[in-house]
Amino acid sequence: MLTVGDKLPNLTVPVQQGSSALPAGETIDLGQTDGKWKILFYWPKDFTFVCPTEIVGYGELKSDFADRDAVLIGASTDTSHVHFAWRKSDEQLANADFPWIADNSKRLAEALGILHPEEGVAYRATFIVDPDNVIQHVTVNGLNVGRNPAETLRVLDALQTDELCPCNWTDGDEVLTPLAA
Repeated sequence: MLTVGDKLPNLTVPVQQGSSALPAGETIDLGQTDGKWKILFYWPKDFTFVCPTEIVGYGELKSDFADRDAVLIGASTDTSHVHFAWRKSDEQLANADFPWIADNSKRLAEALGILHPEEGVAYRATFIVDPDNVIQHVTVNGLNVGRNPAETLRVLDALQTDELCPCNWTDGDEVLTPLAA
């Protein structure tokens, strides 16, 4: 599995966004940074139970991520048409207006090393990637436990300080300052 210090794979992958038009071959170039951080999070499958709670949770924080020069990118191993159908079936998911990677080839999930060996779907993996496309944080949950999007935002805040941040640090708290010997 890719981890802190590794580069995000420089791949162009299918993506689906919105619910106003059928997918038409849209893609996203993960090598493109535009000077922004990336929050890339995978869920195992569309039309499941835990996944929509995470997608909606991340979607509710989209503007908070944007305020920190970070783009939100969701992903699963479903097709863009399945993503579209799921968004059309659920107003909360339709409002989660950020790109959803359609990694049905599993090319990106395999490159990241996050495929569940028996189920053939991605683990619940979250990658925080800096503007140089270097992974700065990774968390991976099993298939049945959802994540806390607010924790992802907290970690992004800490990473962006470029300081020593203690346990449970939140934006506005003091950072650690080592004493000179």
